[in-house]
Amino acid sequence: MALKATVCKAILNIADMDRQYYAEHTLTLAQHPSENDERMMVRLVAFALNASDSLEFTRGLSTDDEPEIWEKDLTDEIGLWIELGLPDETRIRKACNRSRQVKVYTYGGRTVPIWWDKIHGKLSRFHNLEVINLPQEATQALCEFAGKSMTLQCTIQEGQVGIGDESRHVMFEPQALCPG
Repeated sequence: MALKATVCKAILNIADMDRQYYAEHTLTLAQHPSENDERMMVRLVAFALNASDSLEFTRGLSTDDEPEIWEKDLTDEIGLWIELGLPDETRIRKACNRSRQVKVYTYGGRTVPIWWDKIHGKLSRFHNLEVINLPQEATQALCEFAGKSMTLQCTIQEGQVGIGDESRHVMFEPQALCPG
């Protein structure tokens, strides 16, 4: 019998001073059986960094032709395609050809520079691509917040990101590897 996804609920209060975006989002995240807590929390961070009323999670890991998160307009055109981890060149190229803007949020510490050295030359022609690395210490610390029910506050100011609950807080600065 196939394992089912774990349904996690999150209330995410976002104060993004850099974009002048302030909102509370009630989110449902389906955590695939193969998805660890770190990856699920990276999805939440990617959502917070790009939050809008039309941004939404997709079927994610279970689908090859959809990103982790996307934003579509009223004509069903993909305005923003968000990938996580270390996707291969083919997947990134496909994303860049299908949407106006693509963001890849990498994480994983020492594996990121190895992946980036191998792939960046093949991606230089895509002007709608942005690759952002999230520090390993931060993504691992975010695992403390993972649960079936989460209430988190996220503050973004001058490139700094702070995420926390009532008792703990994680601060970090995402690093742009490839500006869009």
